[in-house]
Amino acid sequence: MKKIIVFASGSGTNAENIIKYFAKTKIAAVVSVFTNNASAKVIERAKNHQIPVEIFSKNELLERNVLQKIQEIDPDLIVLAGFLLKFPENIIEKYPNKIINIHPALLPNYGGKGMYGMHIHRAIVNNKEKETGISIHYVNENYDEGGIIFQKNVALTEDDTPETVAEKIHELEQKYFPEIIQAVLEDSNSKN
Repeated sequence: MKKIIVFASGSGTNAENIIKYFAKTKIAAVVSVFTNNASAKVIERAKNHQIPVEIFSKNELLERNVLQKIQEIDPDLIVLAGFLLKFPENIIEKYPNKIINIHPALLPNYGGKGMYGMHIHRAIVNNKEKETGISIHYVNENYDEGGIIFQKNVALTEDDTPETVAEKIHELEQKYFPEIIQAVLEDSNSKN
């Protein structure tokens, strides 16, 4: 059984969706949730599923503390699901092509520092975009620049608001993120 660690900073709806999805499979399991936010709702969601939670500071992430905890678990995949800090190079170097992220826009558009959540949805509405979507990509040392694994688009209308865009994106995330995680794990299986 493959081991997944999920990193999240906020409400944890994607993290919980991934936990539930893999609880029904024999492929993998979420074995731990890591968060940099001691008051994040993801902590409660993880505990409701008996998933251990690691809470850490930005300094612990940048030093070796978090890397050591990850190495103790020895995950097959690290999944960033609404994790807002830049991922440190020492972890990326140890786990090449084993860290993936979901971004609520069609990269390379609307990516980079400060581009997350409602900031993106507002920018998309303000720019009168005809579509948006999700990007699932490998994590490298730059925000939102790792190789793209999967993208799915959704049409927008003139009536869309940042809130309705957020709802459309959330539906895509809930449907596709666990499936793509499974595909990445199965692909890494076939390479070993």
